[in-house]
Amino acid sequence: MEEVILTIKDLKKNYGPKAVLNGVSLQVKRGEVIGYIGPNGAGKSTTVKIMLGIEDDYSGEIKIFGHDISDGNIEYKSKIGYVPEIAEVYDNLTGHEYLTFVGELYGLEFDLADYKAKSLMDLFGVGEVYHSRIASYSKGMRQKLLIISSLLHNPELLFFDEPINGLDANSVMIFKEIMTQLAAQGKTIFYSSHIMDVVEKISSRIILLHDGKIAADGTFEELKQQNTEGSLEQIFNQLTGFSQHKELGARFVSIVEEM
Repeated sequence: MEEVILTIKDLKKNYGPKAVLNGVSLQVKRGEVIGYIGPNGAGKSTTVKIMLGIEDDYSGEIKIFGHDISDGNIEYKSKIGYVPEIAEVYDNLTGHEYLTFVGELYGLEFDLADYKAKSLMDLFGVGEVYHSRIASYSKGMRQKLLIISSLLHNPELLFFDEPINGLDANSVMIFKEIMTQLAAQGKTIFYSSHIMDVVEKISSRIILLHDGKIAADGTFEELKQQNTEGSLEQIFNQLTGFSQHKELGARFVSIVEEM
């Protein structure tokens, strides 16, 4: 029987009078790569932040590794890795200082954290800036640093929010292979992105959130069978009711061309 890593039951969350999550329920098993998608404001980041303990004041039940996260025990977080869409890093630190600091926070010995950090930076093509201050890093270098920091402690559950922002084409290929290898090792991955073709290719299961509820849940092949459209982008537009992209694009260009 496959191990259940994560269970959410009837998750609800309001910001003032606005319901951001309105009864989300799902179960995730070990080794699944979940493409967690939806329009801006659908509640994706809020769901993840609640699971990470960053947001509270919700109703419903969340169990991670069989543990109800509402009891205040944060030990479960030691088995989680997270790359947020927007992250602040300590610009005045070097990559070496930042990554060894993160590694030690997760309980790694300094020498092991240093070895793993330097080796992963080398493999990701940024080993030459390991001892440079993060302030000097390009956007792509910072993104690689964040990805490495989320993986240093060999977590069981990973949350990636737009993780390939700023990465060049070769690095995207490496990252996709990393995801495939992690899933094969039994790691469970939540992947949020607006780049639908990547989500389509890497996900073993796709969950579409719309207006705070799950609008679709299944493999890409299952979603294709359930909907009349072909690509994930087209299915996304169909399920979220967005069909104005051509008209808005044409109007945008017509204004640009006005003299």
